[in-house]
Amino acid sequence: MQPRNMSMSGVVDLAAVKAAGEAKAKAEQARAEAARQAGQGGGSGPAAGAVPPSALVIDVDEAGFERDVLQLSAEVPVVLDFWAEWCEPCKQLSPLLERLTVQANGRLVLAKVDVDANQMLMQQFGIQGIPAVFAVVAGQVLPLFQGVAPEQQIRETLAQLIQVAEERFGIIGIEVDPNAEAVATDAAEAEVPAGPYDALLEAAVVALDAGDLGGAVQAYKNVLADDPTNSEAKLGLAQAELLARVQHMNPQAVRAAAAENPRDPAAQIAAADLDLVGGHVEDAFGRLVDTVRVTFGEERDSVRLRLLEMFEVIGADDPRVTAARTALARVLF
Repeated sequence: MQPRNMSMSGVVDLAAVKAAGEAKAKAEQARAEAARQAGQGGGSGPAAGAVPPSALVIDVDEAGFERDVLQLSAEVPVVLDFWAEWCEPCKQLSPLLERLTVQANGRLVLAKVDVDANQMLMQQFGIQGIPAVFAVVAGQVLPLFQGVAPEQQIRETLAQLIQVAEERFGIIGIEVDPNAEAVATDAAEAEVPAGPYDALLEAAVVALDAGDLGGAVQAYKNVLADDPTNSEAKLGLAQAELLARVQHMNPQAVRAAAAENPRDPAAQIAAADLDLVGGHVEDAFGRLVDTVRVTFGEERDSVRLRLLEMFEVIGADDPRVTAARTALARVLF
């Protein structure tokens, strides 16, 4: 596990995009099942998907980091508090972070990392001193601050984090039920039954991790051959095909060609692929919408289809996709 992009203006982490979509669906299923079980027997259990306030502050370790932080960050910003028992400043900061997290009412989760027990995580994040505070949003790591900061400054930082999560990733947090029973606190860890295509999907992920983009593409296509509506396979295929297209590109040459030929669909599509991989989502969408505007017939259709593929990579619920769909409709009709 490597820390993701360390910048508020960072790039799209394509591996995280795929993991985030899968994690969000599984987490929703898990919490709904836990809520259903809590409500059995005529009780007034929590609403489906809701968690008790105590579930907003968790302890995490290296073994559970992928599940408890990276996957959870697909639906709520996760604040990481690196601390140790011997650290006096940590004893001032941690309770403040816990209080502000609970007050955020589901728009944040606080994950506490004991550095003495998790030296590898400390090294991977490049931490030189504690307390150190990071955030993870949609699989991307954002550095927040180090040391003890004034409460007002921390409040403003967390408010900015929530705003970034909502505006750039469409992540609005999780529902909190103050009356939820403690059984719901472990909902994110509930077992989800294996699906019929889990083995093929896992093979695709392994191929992606190994750099075998052709193998990943084929694995996703195998799933879609049996289940054309499988959302995870559609997302994975769009991602793998995008990575395959840009793998051997010369970025300087591609961008020069796009600048010299603003009406050339192939040149604009190639540049848009680079934009998307580089995290410039709005630029990629805007470039192709503009190209649709100045092309006709088969050329226009090729650009439109590539834009729709890009929507698959980012996700239909992303506000940038919604805006781009509206812009596309305006130039088409």
